[in-house]
Amino acid sequence: MQDQIQAAVEEIVASGAEGGLQVAVYRHGEPVAEAVAGPGIAPDTLFHVTSTGKGVTATVVHVLVEQGVFTYETPIAELWPQFAAHGKGRATVRHALTHTVGVPGVPVGTTPEDLCDWDRMCATIADARPWWEPGTKQGYHPQTFGHILGEVVRRATGQTISQSLRANVAGPLGVAGELYFGVPVAEHERVARLAEPEGTPEMTPEMFAAFAEQVPFFRVVDGWTAAPPAAMPTAAYCNRADVLAADIPAGAVASARALARMYSALLGEVDGVRLISPDRLREVTAPAVSGPDEIAGLPATRGLGYGLGFEGPLDGPTLFGMAGSAGTAAFADTATGIAVAVAKTTVSAGDYTTFNRIADVVAKAASTS
Repeated sequence: MQDQIQAAVEEIVASGAEGGLQVAVYRHGEPVAEAVAGPGIAPDTLFHVTSTGKGVTATVVHVLVEQGVFTYETPIAELWPQFAAHGKGRATVRHALTHTVGVPGVPVGTTPEDLCDWDRMCATIADARPWWEPGTKQGYHPQTFGHILGEVVRRATGQTISQSLRANVAGPLGVAGELYFGVPVAEHERVARLAEPEGTPEMTPEMFAAFAEQVPFFRVVDGWTAAPPAAMPTAAYCNRADVLAADIPAGAVASARALARMYSALLGEVDGVRLISPDRLREVTAPAVSGPDEIAGLPATRGLGYGLGFEGPLDGPTLFGMAGSAGTAAFADTATGIAVAVAKTTVSAGDYTTFNRIADVVAKAASTS
């Protein structure tokens, strides 16, 4: 598989479809492919992978549940009393993982500086009025997913979610230098610079207003929105030093091999490390919610913190993981034992052509081996 993946990666970059690309594939706990292409891209290069990082956040939570620190049914307000404001007292960790907690929005004027201020964001979210009663609907929580679960982790353990990630996931797996929420400033030189495709229009206030009228994701409710225009995950946002350094666990900064290794350690042992038990793996990858998504405007089926299935060559009911808005993705399949991750420099908003080209190679190579 290594040769086929490397050839595909080089072809994609040579075509101009991607400026830099990094791919890693594990199977049954072993690395079977690791490929890079593009100027300055190495196996340990770090990438801001936007919402692909939500799978990392969920993994930290599952490991802590496995350890007995809290449960999926623990009310968030039991750990974080302020969160009970405006009728959110019955919201649980499970609700947060499944995007059913009812707090998908932030103030429409939210800036990157706001997202970097942990205490400010948590105070804002705690005082938010829910858009629906927790547990009664599902709707993608683009930013608040990370802060809600991150504050649950902090309140329960006394550690920031970055500290918990290092202690419970990245450190044991030997990828503490390749799997981050907030990246130490000394490591910023290892982070690939992202770029928008040539000709990408800048989001103007007029465009945002038009989107807000037509697309649920952009709508504004009493001055709150799931997509604050000043803090959209553009290349400029992802390249900011303050964003890279901050804990914003709606996303992550990682190498493809760290992501693939993490997913492989959810499936089974990787060099003697298994993150969760087989029973918990079955629980977190079983459908927990299914139906219309109030924010994305499309049907969605979710496990506990992961999307289930992903349209393309690897799609199936046993596939779980997360994709990022910029076209990155990391998924694993409980049936085949395969984990695959793709990180890249070109911000192809909502376009997963590159991931699916790699997925096609993986699927064909796996079927013949």
